[in-house]
Amino acid sequence: MRQLLLSGLGGVLLLVSTVVYAQNRTVSGKVTSSEDGSPLPGVNVVLKGTSSGIVTDASGVYRIIVPSPNTTLVFSFIGHKTVEESVNGRSTIDIVLVSDTKQLTEIVVTAQGILKTRNELSYAAQTVGGDAISATRDANFVNALSGKVAGVQIQKNNSLGGSTGIVIRGWKSLNGSNQALFVVDGVPIDNSTNNASRTSRGTAGYDYGNAAADVNPDDIENTTILKGPAATALYGSRASNGVVFITTKKGRKKGLGVTLNTGVTFSNADKSTFPKYQKQYGGGYGKYYGPTGDGYFDQADVDGDGKLDNIVPTYEDASVGAPFDPSLLVYQWNAFGDPTSPTYRKATPWVGAANDPFSFFEQGVTTNNSITIDGGNEKGFFKLGYTLNKDKGIQPNSHLKKDYLNFSASYEIVKKLTATASINFTNVDGRGRYAQGYGGNNNISSFREWWEVNVDVKEQEAAYKRTGQNITWNWASGLPNKTGIIYWDNPYFAAYENAPNDSRLRYLGFTKLDYKITDWLNIMGRVSLDTYTQIQEERTAVGSIVYPQGRYVRRDLSFKEYNYDLLLTGNKNITPNVSVKGALGVNIRQTQQSGMSAQTNGGLVVPKIYALSNSVNPIEAPNEQGYYLNKQVNGYFADAEVGYKDFIFLNGSYRRDVASTLPAGNNAYNYGQISTSFVFSKFIQENPVFTFGKLRLNYAEVGADAPFNALADLYDKPTAFGSIPLFSVPGTKNNNKLRPERTKSYEAGIETSFLDGRIGLDVTYFNSQSVDQIIPVTVSTATGYNSKYVNAGILENKGLEVSLTGTPVKVGGFKWDVNLNWTRIRNKVAKLYDNVTNFALPNGDFQASGSTNAPLGKSYGTLYGTDYIYTNGQPTVDATTGRYLRTTTTTNEIGNINPKWTGGLQNTFTYKNVSFGFLLDAKKGGDILSIDMYYGLATGLYEESAGVNELGKLVRSPVSEGGGILLSGVNPDGNVNKTRLNMLDYPQAGTLTIGPTHRYVYDASYVKLREVLLTYSLPASLMSKLDPLRSLSVSVVGRNLWIIHKNIPYADPEDNLGAGNIQGVQVGSLPNVRTLGFNIKATF
Repeated sequence: MRQLLLSGLGGVLLLVSTVVYAQNRTVSGKVTSSEDGSPLPGVNVVLKGTSSGIVTDASGVYRIIVPSPNTTLVFSFIGHKTVEESVNGRSTIDIVLVSDTKQLTEIVVTAQGILKTRNELSYAAQTVGGDAISATRDANFVNALSGKVAGVQIQKNNSLGGSTGIVIRGWKSLNGSNQALFVVDGVPIDNSTNNASRTSRGTAGYDYGNAAADVNPDDIENTTILKGPAATALYGSRASNGVVFITTKKGRKKGLGVTLNTGVTFSNADKSTFPKYQKQYGGGYGKYYGPTGDGYFDQADVDGDGKLDNIVPTYEDASVGAPFDPSLLVYQWNAFGDPTSPTYRKATPWVGAANDPFSFFEQGVTTNNSITIDGGNEKGFFKLGYTLNKDKGIQPNSHLKKDYLNFSASYEIVKKLTATASINFTNVDGRGRYAQGYGGNNNISSFREWWEVNVDVKEQEAAYKRTGQNITWNWASGLPNKTGIIYWDNPYFAAYENAPNDSRLRYLGFTKLDYKITDWLNIMGRVSLDTYTQIQEERTAVGSIVYPQGRYVRRDLSFKEYNYDLLLTGNKNITPNVSVKGALGVNIRQTQQSGMSAQTNGGLVVPKIYALSNSVNPIEAPNEQGYYLNKQVNGYFADAEVGYKDFIFLNGSYRRDVASTLPAGNNAYNYGQISTSFVFSKFIQENPVFTFGKLRLNYAEVGADAPFNALADLYDKPTAFGSIPLFSVPGTKNNNKLRPERTKSYEAGIETSFLDGRIGLDVTYFNSQSVDQIIPVTVSTATGYNSKYVNAGILENKGLEVSLTGTPVKVGGFKWDVNLNWTRIRNKVAKLYDNVTNFALPNGDFQASGSTNAPLGKSYGTLYGTDYIYTNGQPTVDATTGRYLRTTTTTNEIGNINPKWTGGLQNTFTYKNVSFGFLLDAKKGGDILSIDMYYGLATGLYEESAGVNELGKLVRSPVSEGGGILLSGVNPDGNVNKTRLNMLDYPQAGTLTIGPTHRYVYDASYVKLREVLLTYSLPASLMSKLDPLRSLSVSVVGRNLWIIHKNIPYADPEDNLGAGNIQGVQVGSLPNVRTLGFNIKATF
């Protein structure tokens, strides 16, 4: 594969034509690879001590004129060790070159697949090897990039197959996507999440994952992160947020090979990221119940003995009730609803549950099995692979299956003309993806916020499995017989009866022709297609608290994108000291998206029959919706580079896009970049300490066009008025005078290495401005609209990236490698529209009066909400009630989601055939608003709401008896607060007024043991005896094993609402998932 990758360089280092000497003679031969004997085209063959030479042709053959029989030839090729060979009067000399992996790391895949050497590269780019990605055994390869690349922030949640986002160098769009463009072997691919807006705002729904997760991690050769506009300008407007360039594995060029890979990992919920429940008080909201309204329990004659019995107020989803007392017998949830229950109509001891909601989680299991067959000859290669990945989640009845099938081949049809094709099929089937956010369908929201700690979750499981019915713990009122559900389903009923289904069938492929016009000029034509269909089915069983009559929702989504590319590339030394590279290209992109969603109206006619035809009432708008979007962008681009003596390079790129989503006359936009690199180490005398030094500088602009349908207004179809259909204008007025968004950026960096490459340091500073933001702004409702799209706003990002690599120890067979990445980014909203002072992010408003915003002069991602009223800089406590005083406004700045810095530290220790490595991943700063803590503290679930105070008294005892707590702060007169707060007022019996939103904002810093990997490879001496086995390795891999440090209680500080612009809020937050497993890989 390596030879194929490098042979694509053609004549990258083409030398000047040979000089004719006196007494000339001709020497010829063939240059091949030591790995498989395949020919190596493009090898430099130079007369030692001169700049005269030639390169091998497509068959690895060379022919050179030498001045004397004692001439020495130098054979050099990127990625291989240089060989010097004396002619000694011979006329035929065949050479075998050995791979040099150190040199391979100095080749970077840049925009449009153009390869550049380390010296040429004039902007920051980092490459992560395929082994570092696939070794994590994470089905979503994007997760494997966390902590490994400077300037990159990975967004994730802990859902089964949940979406993962990647933001490179900060936020660049106020209203549009901030996600990087994914490119596979030169073909851009879609990375949509296709989640409902309610999912991103944390109110309900499911996370169906990001589309880039369809890339098979086992098929990745390497991934290169192109960070700034200078690196990505040639890809057009979609690349304004950076590019993730994926190079897949190719077949070998000699013989037939087979690779088998099998592994299993086990996953468990991390208890440190789940609530610790108090075990002292049960269900209820204080002493408000019974005939006199001053007891902990409802009372009625349940057993018919004529006496009033104590009954738990099951309709309350809180734990501010009676103190536990094993001698006290009460009628609990399990005494009602299920005549088959052993506790039916029986009073049971009033004690805390033996199994709290953490017992709801199960052990997850993931299996991954793959087979790859590849082979080829001097003319070409092929590779055929299949991978089956099955994932059983940590919640009951949760499963995800992925099938990957890929085929690629390349063949030299005739001399100089090569055809290449690639086909990738992915089929994803999910059942029981975890519900998200705040809502009755999310069990985790109940567990974290609304629960009675006397409820044993395993008894809930037994009740469901015994009856198949919704035997809830949260019965509505109705004494002495409780019927109906008030807020929450039985969690197992919800998991099994309300499980969603989804599927996605995807095809990604391309065909291309490469023709080598001359040794230095090549033309490529390519046609590619990325298409998928996705079905999402959401079920709500009859008898559920949400839609008690049942509901069925189906969404059919379709995506199709064609890319037509024509690319002419050249690479030539015009003099012995001057090299020229160039590219001219055309890209035509056609994108089509369509969707249809519908849901039953009025419930299901027949329970458990989930079909739109089973709807009680006819289905019409708004229960039925559809859309069709069509877009085309024509791009024309050029790239040119001039190098002098391999130490200074000047590069420039230009692109012009014409987009159908912008108005005629204003639909074309131009942008480009200019950059330079200077290898100053060429002027430093060789010494054992300083090995390499390079400065780089660039300036770039890149545009971003408007979203679909932002130009012309489309009508909405609301519910009909009787039999009369209705149509209305949309809430947002479109604008046919929009200009494209544009990001302007400059970057400066220095790259150095020491001690013959044992230490490497790369430092980059960048500064970018994203202007002409396309956002909706509020307009007078007299216009018939609520808002309109305009060009307004400037976002600024400034940052510093540091990457440090090193090999501190290299003794005998032992080696210790270190890789450190560190990033600091500062973001600011520099300008908004007219007198607008804040842009509230769409879907960014939450419970607890919290919201996510982009205020003028502040950071994108500023959290707003109610705040403390301060006295002398301290929170003010009411001297009478002991409660915090808070603002009545909700537009107070209470946090910032952006971290102060992020970093990763990877260590790898190798001794002969054993390697051990681990990755530490860290984030400093940034804030997160916990809706879970807001509600969970109010309902008395957590340990903080019980126990004893500093006086040794029960905090839930009356203040007159020494109970209650002292809130930190001062009274309005500035004196330290000494007024105790009654703890029955602390949870506030559901009124949720104990403190401002600011009270529930936490520092999102963390330090994680992200990865641990132990691998043993059988030695070559043993392999030679096990023919045809070529290699065998066994690995033990762990991921997310330990959160070493965090500040937010009971939660994973990384868990968010998935990929997207709304970050920094947790609601119904899923626990961190620890994984540990093993993998076996064999090649034949």
